[in-house]
Amino acid sequence: MHKEAAEHDQDSDAPDVALSPGERNRTVRLETTTERPMRHLTPSSIRAPAARYSHGVEVPPGTRLIFCSGQLGIAPDGVIPEGVEAQAEQCFRNIAAILAEGGMGLEDIVRINAFVSGREHLKGYMAVRDRLFGDPPPASTLMIVTGFARPEFVVEVEAVAAKAD
Repeated sequence: MHKEAAEHDQDSDAPDVALSPGERNRTVRLETTTERPMRHLTPSSIRAPAARYSHGVEVPPGTRLIFCSGQLGIAPDGVIPEGVEAQAEQCFRNIAAILAEGGMGLEDIVRINAFVSGREHLKGYMAVRDRLFGDPPPASTLMIVTGFARPEFVVEVEAVAAKAD
């Protein structure tokens, strides 16, 4: 599969997110030139997405998949950053590390499930998600839950990534 990714600097006051060593916070725009690229499905027969996400993503046959377990905002040294944006950034750093082990990156994500512990965390989480993903965005669900295993956690993110061999 031939791909071209264009990196775009962010016009945001948000802190940089080191997704892998030496990499800065960026939006990845991915163009695929395979016979059957992934299709983002947003049918006109249903209401448009309420935020930046696709209603569905079709993954073509012969594509490898990685299913990432839910990642909490905890660093390898056990530090839990304060605030939803810092925790969401850590969740995506953790997911990026998992995907790198399988030869993929955040640009290969086709599905995100995210959980926040209160309505007040929705905007901060969505700001991080929107900074990290270009167009078309992955399919995404965001839910409010009553809490996590430890009270200092405010966000958890699961992801599914797909890449043609």
